[in-house]
Amino acid sequence: MWRDAFFLPFSVLKKEIVNKPEEQEDLRERAVLVAVIRDGQPIEQAEEYLAELEFLAETADIVTVKRFTQRLPQPSSRIYVGPGKLEEIAQYCEQNEIDVVIFDDELSPAQTRNIEKEMPCRLLDRTRLILDIFLSRARTAYAKTQVQLAQYEYMLPRLAGMWTHLERQRGGTGTRGGAGEREIETDRRIVRNRITKLKEDLSKIDKQMAVQRSNRGSMVRVALVGYTNVGKSTLMNLISKSEVFAENKLFATLDTTVRKVVFDNLPFLMSDTVGFIRKLPTQLIESFKSTLDEVREADLLLHVVDISHPGFEDQIAVVKQTLQDIGAGDKPVYLIFNKIDAYTYEKKDEDDLTPATKKNLSLEDLKQSWIAKANTPCIFISAAERLNIEKLRSDLYGMVREIHSGRYPFNNFLY
Repeated sequence: MWRDAFFLPFSVLKKEIVNKPEEQEDLRERAVLVAVIRDGQPIEQAEEYLAELEFLAETADIVTVKRFTQRLPQPSSRIYVGPGKLEEIAQYCEQNEIDVVIFDDELSPAQTRNIEKEMPCRLLDRTRLILDIFLSRARTAYAKTQVQLAQYEYMLPRLAGMWTHLERQRGGTGTRGGAGEREIETDRRIVRNRITKLKEDLSKIDKQMAVQRSNRGSMVRVALVGYTNVGKSTLMNLISKSEVFAENKLFATLDTTVRKVVFDNLPFLMSDTVGFIRKLPTQLIESFKSTLDEVREADLLLHVVDISHPGFEDQIAVVKQTLQDIGAGDKPVYLIFNKIDAYTYEKKDEDDLTPATKKNLSLEDLKQSWIAKANTPCIFISAAERLNIEKLRSDLYGMVREIHSGRYPFNNFLY
């Protein structure tokens, strides 16, 4: 049934993988990436965005073969790119046996239908790719329910173009009430009913989780937030001495993990949350809002940043905007620049008088720059190499103690 197949990751729907390692690479889906570069957008930024899209594809077990870009004021409302570019992409896909074309934006139902007419292979947009990854990464029933809700809400306006059996929707000749229209309406009713049921299930789980949070008392709560794949789970393991799943892939953690941490007899709760990303699908933000209650109810946010990423400043902006969107933009923040061991830069010649940029700033210069301009406390560490971790622990202890002292002024003598 299509209703079951929709919720299987594409990697599962492919033919069965053989056991020989040397043959597995050949069975991965081959993809080309497509992006529109807006007027005024630097080409370097566009390349960073495509690199992220390629990383998303890799996380979904899809190998990228080629990238296509076109500079336009805005993506075409009909076919995303120009007609000539679309024809070029279609010819390349046919000649090189490409399995899927991935677009770096969410395609409208109309865009999807128009592009499918020209393409010899399957289409994916950024939203559907992220939803697919979330589904494959969901471990608990709660996370799976959240992702399924997001998938159904994405699916509903696109039902007509998803399966060939729905092409009968035009009905009989000269009529508006054929069997096809009854079929598509049946499918829509099923999807709407499923969305209602999933929302009811999530509401019940949300109430249970709210009770769990209330049972924790008034302990100080600290939440790790940040862009996906910046090292939050690794840092969580280091501070809490737990074993949260950590991997060098996007969205390794979907379920919020909460651990009790004790520094010198000072207890507090630390939570590791799902990573944010540019153009995070609206459906996912809505369905994961309850999971992000840990962030909204936190007393202190540890904003982890991958300083080795060339676009880390853009990632900081994305996280800040997402925090605003979920109602946590006014929380106290401790900025943690992670992965200093992986930071690289292009050293300037001594006679080069051009102004310094991010590309040629040494780590020490970058530290001084951010310390001077940051409106929040910040620290530079490497969780993987355990660099500057003791300073992090000391700072965190001081911040938690200050919050705790304000909440329990008569217990100050204990610390």
